[in-house]
Amino acid sequence: MLHLIPAPLHRFALRVAHNLRQQKRRATGKTRDGVTVVGRDFDGQILLVRHSYGPNEWFFPGGGIGDDESPEEAAMRELMEETACEITGMKLVGIIDETLSGAPHKDHLFEGVVSDMPEADGREIVDARFFPTHSLPEPLSPRTRERLKMWQARKS
Repeated sequence: MLHLIPAPLHRFALRVAHNLRQQKRRATGKTRDGVTVVGRDFDGQILLVRHSYGPNEWFFPGGGIGDDESPEEAAMRELMEETACEITGMKLVGIIDETLSGAPHKDHLFEGVVSDMPEADGREIVDARFFPTHSLPEPLSPRTRERLKMWQARKS
C-alpha cells in the first residue's frame, strides 16, 4: 500500500516519523529492541546503507524488532526491506546495551553472507552498496563504527 504514495511524499513522512519516534523515546524513556546486520559478500566487502531520514551517514542495515518477532526474524526482514537481499549463515555476534534518543536500548548484532546485489528502494533507503573494509565511505555513523569494531573483534 505504501508503494502507492509518491516517493518524495513517502520520504517526507519517514523524516517526520523519525523525529516523532525520537521525541517519544525521550518522553517515555522506552524504545524497542533492535537489530543490526553486517552483511558481507564473498569477497569480504560489507553492506552499508544511507537512509532518506536522520543523519546523512552510512549505516549497517537494521531496525526494530516487531511484536511476536525473534531478533533473527527481524534481522532477515530488515535486510530484505532495506536492500532486497537475503542472508545465509547468519549468526549473532553480540548484544549491545546503549542509549538511543535518551532511552535505554538493546541491539542484536548479526553477521552473515549476502550473495544478492543490494537495491535501494528510493524511499527509506537512498543508497545501498558493498564496500571493502579498508575503504569505507564517509561519513560513517558513530554507531556503525562501534558495531564495525565489535564485528572485527569477533575474529580475533
